Amino acid sequence: MSNSKTIAKNTLFLYFRMILVMGVSLFTSRIVLQELGVSDYGIYSLVGGIVALVGFFNAAMSSATQRYLSFDIGKVDQEKLRKTFSATLTIHAGIALLVLILAETIGLWYVNYKMVFPSERSLAVNVVYQFSIFSFLLGIIQVPYNALIIARERMNVYAYVSILEVVLKLIIVFLLVYFGSDKLITYAILTFVVSFIIRVVYQVYCRKHFKESKYKFEYDREYYRELMSYSGWNLFGNFAVVVKGQGSNLLLNLFFGTTVNAAYGIMVTVNSAVTNFVSNFQIASNPQIIKLYASDNHDTMEKLMNQTIKFSFFLCIIFVAPIFLNIEYILNIWLVNPPKFSAEFVRVILLCTLIDVLSRPIMTGITATGKIKKYHIVIGLLNLLILPVSYCLFRYKIFDSPVIILKIWLLFSGVSLVFRVGFLRTLMNYNLRIFFFKVLVPTSLITVLCVLLGFILKELYPVNNLRALIFQSFLFIVLLIVGIYFLALEKNEKNLLKQLKNNMLIKLKIK
Repeated sequence: MSNSKTIAKNTLFLYFRMILVMGVSLFTSRIVLQELGVSDYGIYSLVGGIVALVGFFNAAMSSATQRYLSFDIGKVDQEKLRKTFSATLTIHAGIALLVLILAETIGLWYVNYKMVFPSERSLAVNVVYQFSIFSFLLGIIQVPYNALIIARERMNVYAYVSILEVVLKLIIVFLLVYFGSDKLITYAILTFVVSFIIRVVYQVYCRKHFKESKYKFEYDREYYRELMSYSGWNLFGNFAVVVKGQGSNLLLNLFFGTTVNAAYGIMVTVNSAVTNFVSNFQIASNPQIIKLYASDNHDTMEKLMNQTIKFSFFLCIIFVAPIFLNIEYILNIWLVNPPKFSAEFVRVILLCTLIDVLSRPIMTGITATGKIKKYHIVIGLLNLLILPVSYCLFRYKIFDSPVIILKIWLLFSGVSLVFRVGFLRTLMNYNLRIFFFKVLVPTSLITVLCVLLGFILKELYPVNNLRALIFQSFLFIVLLIVGIYFLALEKNEKNLLKQLKNNMLIKLKIK
């Protein structure tokens, strides 16, 4: 099967999954905020934010494991594949043990002695924290199974399991409304139960369908050293991103209290929906990029990477633009009484997401080379630097708005993109001229078009009711798509787009 057909099939399944998860996530967030109240929702966003990070951390760590699994599949080495899976499972079990020790010592101390929350909610905070840790540990151990599913390009599994996940999350909302004397504790426990069920399902599927997922401990010192070195540096890089996210939330709590944490939680929910929308396309293309590198087909790999960057950015900006333009009205419809600073947080994080979308296929290319030590040191330190910079700005009252921390994110996202392109150039002689003219120029052109359309539509069709919002958003999206097609796509990309559309339609008819 060709690259485009494979990506089309996998993208279809992933978008089906995304629509289900995004719809339920937005619906349940509204109900959960109403049931918990702003303060308890802020507490859960802060303490239980670890649960939200499980999905990110799981996907991030999965990319490292997936690299080796996809590499072995690309080399058609079944014995090496089985050995790799067992070794990565052993390593992740060790990582889970280390996380448990840190969480129950330093983490527990910080929660009880440094966090700002109403004293009468101490029990609830500790219960939420413990169940969040349980979920996080499950996520770490589950990484090799998720990575194997992606490496084997069984994206339909995610779609099917998502149906189960959607049903379970809706059940949680129903139980939260009608049961539980302390709804925060009830929500934390039920969320853990859903995480446990979903992870068991993925594990059972892998053991039933993939022979290489049968665990067998073998100690190969050199191979373990290679895997642990790779996983260790990848863990450091992803740990830095996790610290940036959760550390920013802790800083906001320290200086502004749980109400701002509630706004941060809303921002995370919206950003997760947007990120999932575009990452599905990238997840479908990532195994192909790694396999092309493994088979020494670097020219095709580079071409696929550049196309993935462009299409991902265009998908993202189509989705982001109407939200960015009317976020205040959207939040008031969605949440009735959104926490203060929610709109500002969401706007800045959407801009960060647009930059990060450009970075992710480049990150996959760097991952494929296996030479990630310097990369993760530099990018990891950049992410960690956000916290001391933000602390100083808040501590010495240089800025008194919590939004500044997200603006620092935005600045560092741009700097990180420059470093990532530089690393890829060094590692595999990535063509910067092609990247500039075939990726940056068209994406910049569409960004300018998007800004102009936003100003024009805001003046011509102001949003004051739901009908106006739908009409303006629809017009915005249509004009953007037309602009992208005629201004930013080359002839071969237009043909690829038509092919992807036809393949998806064929799949839909078959289903």
